[in-house]
Amino acid sequence: MRTSTESVQLRGTFLKGRNPDLPTMIWFSDLVEPAKNFEAFFTRPDNKILSVRNVWLLDIRNMGNSDHHSSFAMEEISEDVVRFMDQQQLTMATLGGHGFGAKVALATAINNMNRCTGVINLEGGPLDHTYYEAYQELVQYVKILSTLTPSTEEAAAKKFIDENINCKKWASIFKQNIEAKGGLLNWKFNIEALAQNMSLRQSDVAGWYEHYGLWPGNALALFASSSRWVHLSTNTLPFYNVIPRLEGQFPGLINSHAEGWESPLNHWLHEGPDEDSVWQLSQ
Repeated sequence: MRTSTESVQLRGTFLKGRNPDLPTMIWFSDLVEPAKNFEAFFTRPDNKILSVRNVWLLDIRNMGNSDHHSSFAMEEISEDVVRFMDQQQLTMATLGGHGFGAKVALATAINNMNRCTGVINLEGGPLDHTYYEAYQELVQYVKILSTLTPSTEEAAAKKFIDENINCKKWASIFKQNIEAKGGLLNWKFNIEALAQNMSLRQSDVAGWYEHYGLWPGNALALFASSSRWVHLSTNTLPFYNVIPRLEGQFPGLINSHAEGWESPLNHWLHEGPDEDSVWQLSQ
């Protein structure tokens, strides 16, 4: 756990592009999920991304292999990303993300317009998820798991997850976050800080706030047609309000995907529902 926000170091997985001298995209995953989970999608032989970008799959603070800190303030998360770019000698980059990672990408771009060439929002964006059923489910999962003590045996913790986390996908992600240390429970993500932030009336991880500002640059937004995280009937408006270039660009630069896939799993568009859908997204 870092005591100083300026000392937080981010870590991730680097995917080398297929061509020399490519620009870079930095990709952030959703809350709790390791960014490395996107490696299978980006390294598909038919995925065009690595033909035009090197890709960093980057864990934000308090997630995966990156440092932990008590704060989830978006401004400080953005500063972590810029500090990482400086360390990797990246003058500019495309920023993209899934779920909360999309918020991180967008807010970081807004705060650092001279360092970002474009933003990709996958199943997330400038939305306040506080009262969304899907978000509240995740809040309850984190709250339940935060009751486990460090003295809990690893096997018992996994059994507890299977018995108490109804969504098998989230259960799998939580189990990925158990780090084996002497057979006892050790979370890779900062469960205490996340649970505390989720309990706030104005949570950093739930909300999107006006003071974050506007993004006037290039942008792409993709979400499931029946998404529980981006509601097609109303949630395109916040995108237009924050990203002016998207207005009038539906379908196109802002678009729904996987028509007819009505399942909580449609949040993970890059994993289904079928090979044809994944191929289309990879293009």
